[in-house]
Amino acid sequence: MTKASEARDRLLAAAGEIFYREGIHAVGVDRLVSEGGVTRATFYRHFPSKDDLVRAYIEREDAALRALLEAGATQASTPEEALELVIQGISTDIAQHHTRGCPFINAAAEFPDSKHPVRVAVKAHREWFESTLVDLLTDAGVDDPAATGHALVLLRDAALVGAYLDGPDVVVPSFVSTAHQVIAD
Repeated sequence: MTKASEARDRLLAAAGEIFYREGIHAVGVDRLVSEGGVTRATFYRHFPSKDDLVRAYIEREDAALRALLEAGATQASTPEEALELVIQGISTDIAQHHTRGCPFINAAAEFPDSKHPVRVAVKAHREWFESTLVDLLTDAGVDDPAATGHALVLLRDAALVGAYLDGPDVVVPSFVSTAHQVIAD
């Protein structure tokens, strides 16, 4: 495992912004080095390849979503309240943080090989997200929590993409309403 450093963090933050805004394959190592304020040697000391940096970016996005859900879970006093906090957290994420679609879907689109480490990281995130939702739905006593959890994952995917295309003001209210309907069915 690569040890943390200020230069690594700076590079990862810059890469995350650029990858999300412009795409992964559209950005070269020279640009990442320049925007991250590091040398090429520092880049390769922390990330043996650009793909390693991309995987770290996906893992960082995953960690941010996990923290968001954990924060909501610790604030909730009931499973139903935890589900509501998840819906509101996703809404906030769509409206404020991920305004150009889903970073996981965007990355997966650029790495078609399902065995590529970036796709493996995306898959791990999606499996964790769905299983977390299923656990919350089970705790809340929702009928068929597996199917409902899967539906909520798909709904989040659609909302992230839809908000990019149509704007969060249009999509977020529909996401919230539909999420409540999916949970209630």
